[in-house]
Amino acid sequence: MEMERLLPGYNCGECGKRNCREFAGFLTGMEELDMCPFMKQERFLESRARIEALLKEKASRVEERIVGVIDGLQADFSLGPLKGEQGCREDLYPFDHTHDFLTGDLIRYRPLGCPITHFARVLKYDHGILTVHIIGPIHLLGEGEETVYKDLGICMVAAFEGTVERGRVPEVGQTVRFIPGHCMMQKVHSGVVVHSEGGMVRVEGVDLKVW
Repeated sequence: MEMERLLPGYNCGECGKRNCREFAGFLTGMEELDMCPFMKQERFLESRARIEALLKEKASRVEERIVGVIDGLQADFSLGPLKGEQGCREDLYPFDHTHDFLTGDLIRYRPLGCPITHFARVLKYDHGILTVHIIGPIHLLGEGEETVYKDLGICMVAAFEGTVERGRVPEVGQTVRFIPGHCMMQKVHSGVVVHSEGGMVRVEGVDLKVW
């Protein structure tokens, strides 16, 4: 977390917290920052100014409630497609191993635990894992869309990848709640963030149960 990296890192406890990481999570204003005696020193003035800017940005950001339609649970963010794609990317593990796949193949499958049948385009197939981007249930394919597809039956979703459209951009290592933008039920999913850069996020350990 950037806020933590800007603190002295001495973990001295003078602020009343156990370490600088806990103090970073506690910070909401400059008065609280003054609880750290080192941040008043000249050598930390540049870091102090950056923390002030981050706190102002945090305070000015309107907190938006993102709520799942089917479950009423609150999500941290909604996940949209990467640039030039129609929907989030998914990494799939197909239980049916009888197919070969080429980039551009259209597939039909049902994610384990989800009642909705998905259609997607294959981006790559590597070590038994399919990387696809969602293009819809069939009625969303569009006029003239190729409808010849490979039916995979049930697949396990290993990961999601996309861009945060609404809500906060998470930190790596966080367990998060999110709604894939293409989800017909607008169901809150959970998982662990393994990559977060700019607005692009990768979430693994995906589960329809929310932790």
